[in-house]
Amino acid sequence: MHQSKTAVVIVAAGRGERAGQSVEGPKQYRRIGGRPVLQWTVEAFLRDFAFSSIVVLVHPDDIERAQAALSPFGDRVRLVVGSVTRQASVLKGLEALQASRPDSVLIHDGVRPFVSRQVIASVMDAITPEIGAIPSVPVSDTIKRMADGGFIAGTVDRKSLYAAQTPQGFPFDLILEAHEAAARETSLSFTDDASLFEWRNLPVALVPGEIGNVKLTLADDIVAADTRLRSTSGMIDVRTGNGYDVHQLVEGDHVTLCGVKIAHDQALLGHSDADVGLHALTDALLATCGAGDIGTHFPPSDPQWKGMASSLFVRRAVEIVREKGGRICNVDVTLIAEAPKVGPHRPAMVAAIGEMTGLEPERISIKATTNEMLGFIGRREGIAAIATASVVYGDRDTSL
Repeated sequence: MHQSKTAVVIVAAGRGERAGQSVEGPKQYRRIGGRPVLQWTVEAFLRDFAFSSIVVLVHPDDIERAQAALSPFGDRVRLVVGSVTRQASVLKGLEALQASRPDSVLIHDGVRPFVSRQVIASVMDAITPEIGAIPSVPVSDTIKRMADGGFIAGTVDRKSLYAAQTPQGFPFDLILEAHEAAARETSLSFTDDASLFEWRNLPVALVPGEIGNVKLTLADDIVAADTRLRSTSGMIDVRTGNGYDVHQLVEGDHVTLCGVKIAHDQALLGHSDADVGLHALTDALLATCGAGDIGTHFPPSDPQWKGMASSLFVRRAVEIVREKGGRICNVDVTLIAEAPKVGPHRPAMVAAIGEMTGLEPERISIKATTNEMLGFIGRREGIAAIATASVVYGDRDTSL
């Protein structure tokens, strides 16, 4: 099935009560490996594929959390408010895709962050205009049936038993019709989308899943996932990139530094908003994967970038890093200027860069120094910035 004709619905509207309470919110926003679970999950579909649309279903109380978690992906992901049940939420996601009418759709749990490229591709390859497909793994434990009183009523033959995983893939029109029919039958409740297909007497193929494609349900699952991502076993490809930028100061009433507009008696001259901090950071990120520099991607000769907010440049650099398999660990920006004072604005700068990169505050450093009144900076003729970024490259380990 062609990627450009396949859409993705990621279900993340639940409250995750079995995982316990956290200031970070429901389990899909808990941090593993330094980033929200949902960000890892969505990235798995963006890393190697070009789907026609990706819809993420979220709870109305979590819209801001979802926007923050998915900010590195820009407009490649669309948020849709879900409903009170998983089944009703998926219907909302499918309805949101009706205008674009994809040929097929993958439906995935937002708390399965370790889904691999192979599993996604296998499901897509098995979908036909009449057949759905799901990944599954053979049940390895002995299964007991319980009788009244908590005693064993019998042992179930496990030879033909398989545990269903996601993403589950279907021809779009048929799964939409199945969900619409189930919605009219208010007494019907299904635990996965393949069950609706079965209810409609439609065939579903089983393709090989992976033991590592775990669903994070309990607090212990989240701890194990964090340990898995933070594991230092094996070779780690850590790269450091540097960036430098300088812009001339002219008459004006403000400067923009690290994404924050600061009132000042001068302005920075440039084709975009001339944010030297973000320009240096863009170059530092691009340097970690040999992707050129800011001028390569946003040439000043191109009128579409005139007056553009430099946050766009950083976000695109972040996308490129992620597309190359990178995970940003930390960034450090040093601003060199006689004025204005940076200290009062540092928290806002850290927050702005956090939104662009998905990094938590302790992984973002903003420093400032003067040039001791020496040179063009000392004469207040310009402002310079130096940035450093550290990025880990390589596919995530998919074994627990």
